[in-house]
Amino acid sequence: MKILKRRPHLLILLTLAVVAVVAVTVVMVIQANKMETLSPRKERDRAASRAELSSEQVDCRKAKCIALTFDGNPGEPTDRLMDLLKDYKAPSTFFLEGRRIHKFPDVVRRIAKDGHEIGNHTWTHAVLTEVSDAQIRDELRRTARAISSITGSEPTLMRPPQGRTDDRVSKVSKELGVAQVLWTVTAKDYETDDTALITERVLAGAGRDGIILLHPLHKGTVPAMPSILKALSKQGYAFVTVSQLLAPAKAEPGKIYK
Repeated sequence: MKILKRRPHLLILLTLAVVAVVAVTVVMVIQANKMETLSPRKERDRAASRAELSSEQVDCRKAKCIALTFDGNPGEPTDRLMDLLKDYKAPSTFFLEGRRIHKFPDVVRRIAKDGHEIGNHTWTHAVLTEVSDAQIRDELRRTARAISSITGSEPTLMRPPQGRTDDRVSKVSKELGVAQVLWTVTAKDYETDDTALITERVLAGAGRDGIILLHPLHKGTVPAMPSILKALSKQGYAFVTVSQLLAPAKAEPGKIYK
């Protein structure tokens, strides 16, 4: 009888212990994901007194700049996208997956030739926070080498798939000499083929020094680009690459920019 009477107390204690463990785990996860991000504007201001831009570069300290960024492999319809970007004089940043790069070498070469920036988006689009340090290195190194074999230079920027990063990813990124780039606006074009909705989402979130995330291989994205480019141009935006957005500051390996 005494044991039966004690059971409710034991259950209460056990429940409290479980709640405490869960609470501690949640706090640890939250702390692990509270990564410091650096804004292009603040980095520019900090570097302004130490460096100057060439006369050919857009000065985003004075101009109303915005950076278009595109994630994925370099297959069709990237050529059609680049035709549109050329029409609007919109240099952009392409974060490429490595596994299909060698199937489209001419497209990769054109990205570089047209004045766009190429970043690293891992080899297999692995979520880097869920794999080992060795796999993070392999994902980034293989892609960097593939890009270099076609363009002659390795990227200095990378975008972690799904924007998922942590201290380990930052440490390996620093070791490999690449900075991390997130975004301020996403059209969530992976959820919809509705070009009007994609356009609406981009324009609603656009702002000076913004970084816009898009995915060319989703059906609604490239058809939405004429409206996006036309509207942003009318609003007075200057299109720049991520590195141009930061200039005269330079992206620091391992750091996270947004």
